[in-house]
Amino acid sequence: MIERGLAVRGPRSLLRQIREALAGGGPAQGRLDKVVQIIAVSMVAEVCSLYLRRASSDMELFATEGLKPEAVHVTRLKPGEGLVGEIMRLGRPINLSEAPAHPSFSYHPETGEDPYHAFLGVPLLRGGRSIGVLVVQNRTARIYEEDEVEDVQTIAMVLAEMVASGEILAAAELKDVELAPHRPERLKGMKFAEGLAIGVAVLHETPVAPEKLLADDASEEALRLARALQLLRQQIDEMLAGSHGLVGQTFEVLEAYRMFAHDRGWNRSLEEAVRSGLTAEAAVERVRSEQRARMSQARDPYLRERLHDLEDLADRLLRILAGETPGARELPEGAVLIARNLGPADLLEYDRTKLRGLLLEEGSSASHASIVARALGIPCVGRLMGLRDRVNSGDPVIVDGEIGEALLRPRTDMIEAVQARAAVRDQRRAEFDRLRDTPAFTRDGTKITLLMNAGLAVDMENLEVTGAEGIGLFRTEFQFMVAEELPRLDAQTALYERVMEAAGDRPVTFRTLDLGGDKVLPYLQAEREDNPALGWRAVRMGLDRPALLRMQLRALIAAAKGRELRVMFPLVATVEEFRAARALVDKEIAWAQRRGRPIPAKVRVGVMIETPALIWHLDALLPMTDFISVGTNDLMQYLFAADRGNPRVSDRYDLLSPPALRALKTIGDACADTGTPVSVCGEMAGRPLEAFALVSLGFTRLSMPPAGVGPVKAMVLSLDGGAARRGFTSVLKSAAGSVRNEIETLARKLNVAV
Repeated sequence: MIERGLAVRGPRSLLRQIREALAGGGPAQGRLDKVVQIIAVSMVAEVCSLYLRRASSDMELFATEGLKPEAVHVTRLKPGEGLVGEIMRLGRPINLSEAPAHPSFSYHPETGEDPYHAFLGVPLLRGGRSIGVLVVQNRTARIYEEDEVEDVQTIAMVLAEMVASGEILAAAELKDVELAPHRPERLKGMKFAEGLAIGVAVLHETPVAPEKLLADDASEEALRLARALQLLRQQIDEMLAGSHGLVGQTFEVLEAYRMFAHDRGWNRSLEEAVRSGLTAEAAVERVRSEQRARMSQARDPYLRERLHDLEDLADRLLRILAGETPGARELPEGAVLIARNLGPADLLEYDRTKLRGLLLEEGSSASHASIVARALGIPCVGRLMGLRDRVNSGDPVIVDGEIGEALLRPRTDMIEAVQARAAVRDQRRAEFDRLRDTPAFTRDGTKITLLMNAGLAVDMENLEVTGAEGIGLFRTEFQFMVAEELPRLDAQTALYERVMEAAGDRPVTFRTLDLGGDKVLPYLQAEREDNPALGWRAVRMGLDRPALLRMQLRALIAAAKGRELRVMFPLVATVEEFRAARALVDKEIAWAQRRGRPIPAKVRVGVMIETPALIWHLDALLPMTDFISVGTNDLMQYLFAADRGNPRVSDRYDLLSPPALRALKTIGDACADTGTPVSVCGEMAGRPLEAFALVSLGFTRLSMPPAGVGPVKAMVLSLDGGAARRGFTSVLKSAAGSVRNEIETLARKLNVAV
């Protein structure tokens, strides 16, 4: 049986030997050779080799003990070649008893590795990226034991930091070794909020890099880690209990946090890393890198999504170890925020005067962060795979929210091209500004009312800027999502008063709380649901918890005092639900009258058409309502049974398809027959081509994000409504899955500015 020197002396002893060898001076190659020799002796390995990745992505043999020395700097492996390439691709160890029998084995005769059978290779991970591979080999065919693998991983982690910091090789000696991304890259994603931005990358919740890797006192580090883990679990338990709300985080994410924070495997990995001689901070980084490399390769989308939870968990634990408390963060001028994902309150914590753009590795156009970004006019691109591993803090970046791309470390010509496009965009914006006070009439005289969507008090500034004629949708739940506890009656009333005062004589339509689904608050108790989008949410929650809904209605009534109050209920699926909701409005009006409180001059109660069921019960619904608002975001995802937040299915349907357009026409025709005012307040109302379709279908009230008002008004002013309606007749009869191309052709034929 082979006696293992490392098992006796421990990783700390080995790492000290490595540091002493590096401090001894002499040529860089000689010091590097000494390092692999020390590792080989300590591991009782006959071969120890270090490969580093060049900027070309080739893996180069930089040092070896046991293979032929003349192979150093000569042996190079192409990307994905051999076992070393496979380790780089997978980002995890490979442990084999018969390496030559493996299908990925690549033989290089100049190395002289013919006699060696046992093979253990681990990646040098830095920031989740593999920058090299450390290999040990033996003649005897055997599988290396689990603790041996962990020891080599610990060594590889420290070597990665040493290489990156220049302790092993000076900058000149590293030449083109790719320690971090440095070449220009173009990443294709999805546009979440339109616009163009050029700035510098700022990583959201950047991991606190451990300054000290080796522990002086292993028992003290174990105690520090135990205390930090206990505090971490306590914080998360408090969030879920409602005593300490974490703004912008959903119940599902918090549950995942708690699950991982209490996970025995995660805790045990951290404890073992500390026992190996690392500081608590270095242990967190090692375990994080291993998890990131492993889970990023997972095929299961659920597991890949959980990587975000693990990242945030590790960040929070590092902050606790550093004695910090997560909170508001400063930004440099011209910052572009880089994140895997983001909650709405997380985005609001940053100084919006310095924030130029937002790039997300995950997310969706319907996510809360995307909605907030659009409301604040911040260009945002998401679904950028591998973003965080391809960008460094301080890198120049471009957010292209027009075509859904991110340009990392762009060349000068790329920057100039985007600046030219931005100048054109500014000119168009100037044209839209000139149209601000121009009424939106079609060329044949039909008035189109253009309204704005809002959800934050700051949004009201955009009324004057855009020239919108009112607020067609005020999302009241945002106030609840950015609060650490349930907003009280007076706080709700104060917000609604500010909104109405800012609107002046322009109408404001308040949507009651649309909570549930992906908007469950940490301070409200809720049960996990298998399908929350179809579960207990919106008006259903309000009717089942009437105290919550009645408090909001009471605040709205108090805030109106003499003004017109427009209130509508979301996700109504049956006529009975609307009848019950409207009865609560009547009760609150009566409550205020009995106490002599001021009441609105007029109350108009509407309903959002978001469930397909109501389309076939409009004859019973419309006589009960004062107005209708079509929420195309939810209506279409339910119509097509495709989650709009799931990138795998969200593009399976087109809003400009015959089924979608026929459903909208059915609603519009029914409202026209009964004289019921109707508006469209989904995202499609703010895009010129889609808005062209809506006007052609007969809709004359559109509510949209602020950025959409100018472009849609320009479209309306160029449109002959009668000609558009006549041209649309054939479009609706199409058997195609999408009629987008036909609508674009019709718009060009009619010279419509889309």
